[in-house]
Amino acid sequence: MKKIFALILTLSMLLALAGCSQADASKEADTASVAASSENAAEAGRTFIMGIDPEYPPFSYLGNDGNYTGFDVEICQAVCDQLGWKLEIFAVNWDEKLVQLDSMECDCVWSGMTILDTMKESGYVISEPYYDNTQVLVVKNDSGFASSADLAGKVVAVQLGTSGEALLGGDLADLSASFESVLTCDSFLKCFTELEGGAVDAVFVDMPVAASYVAEHEGLTIIDENLGAEQYGIAFRSGDAELCAQVDAAVQELVANGTYAQIASKEEYKDIVNNLLFLNK
Repeated sequence: MKKIFALILTLSMLLALAGCSQADASKEADTASVAASSENAAEAGRTFIMGIDPEYPPFSYLGNDGNYTGFDVEICQAVCDQLGWKLEIFAVNWDEKLVQLDSMECDCVWSGMTILDTMKESGYVISEPYYDNTQVLVVKNDSGFASSADLAGKVVAVQLGTSGEALLGGDLADLSASFESVLTCDSFLKCFTELEGGAVDAVFVDMPVAASYVAEHEGLTIIDENLGAEQYGIAFRSGDAELCAQVDAAVQELVANGTYAQIASKEEYKDIVNNLLFLNK
């Protein structure tokens, strides 16, 4: 009888332990589910900080209403709307853009940024290219300059930290050597101010910026000569490949549903629409 009682007691304890194990497993599953839901909710409600050049029309600039706008800004806003993110704009110092990105001051640099091999070699994650760009020279209408060769012995301005500056120090070093000097400014607007004031003879600048500025300022013209081919992309930190993939996928969804083309069709983007890679495959 004692053996039977002991056996019953042992079975009861085993059943109780099994019940506890199932309860613990259920609690762990519930905890994991809650954690996953919280993570998804946090991701959906994240603040995405877009680093821009605040003086780079038509891609990014300060609008008449005091808010940042431009093609890149509008696309980024549409991406954030689609992903349930809140967009915050951070105006970078273009010459220090990657330093500020690494310092976590922004989540990306997205502002007509040229894709450079040196950035990839340094570990930065780069999005799919979305724009074909060239470099051009802007001069005064009455200057008599018709080609880059005419600027031998003249002063040319370029923005610090741009691909234009890199080209003049690299592939276009011979052209740069023919100038009297190259004046570097911390913004395109300062470059154009120097040109209009007579301090320099030309500005070496991205084609869309040149077209946008010349359209609104009389007395300037673009020399019909393309001096460097490049593509724009979005830069992320080395550990943010997943974030880059999310943004890339969201952009492609905007292309597929027509939002991308709708934004690009605006009058203020007429000078760049033909070079937008996602619309001209």
